[in-house]
Amino acid sequence: MFLREYVPQSLKDAWRVEFEQLPQGAMTVSEYAVQFSDLARHASALVATVRERVRRFIEGLNPIIRLGMAQELEMDIVYQQVVGIARRLEGMLTRDREEREAKRSRESRTYSGTRVLMEARQGRGYMGRPVHSALPGSLLCTVSV
Repeated sequence: MFLREYVPQSLKDAWRVEFEQLPQGAMTVSEYAVQFSDLARHASALVATVRERVRRFIEGLNPIIRLGMAQELEMDIVYQQVVGIARRLEGMLTRDREEREAKRSRESRTYSGTRVLMEARQGRGYMGRPVHSALPGSLLCTVSV
């Protein structure tokens, strides 16, 4: 009621345009859901059905999450369930990224020589005996250090 009486139409139009173009971007799924819901109030004609609300929400998600939610576009599912699924996907993707970064960090710390020695002990390029013992005995006597 307040909005209808005291908020200028130009501001309502600006909110509707912002809603139509709202991407998740750098926001978390939770932040995006809050902003999406706030702006959806001003664009009720664009999200008149639950299915349309769900479709618009999924389309605004970051591509990797959106891809993981393709199935939900074909289902009759309530908006809050879609938000919950997107949050779980985001959490799994975040954990995967953190695990990869931690693994990469561990590998880079051991690379300065330690990793080479470990690989040699595991049979990668490691010869079972010293090189000079593979030489014929006559060559060993003539080699001076």
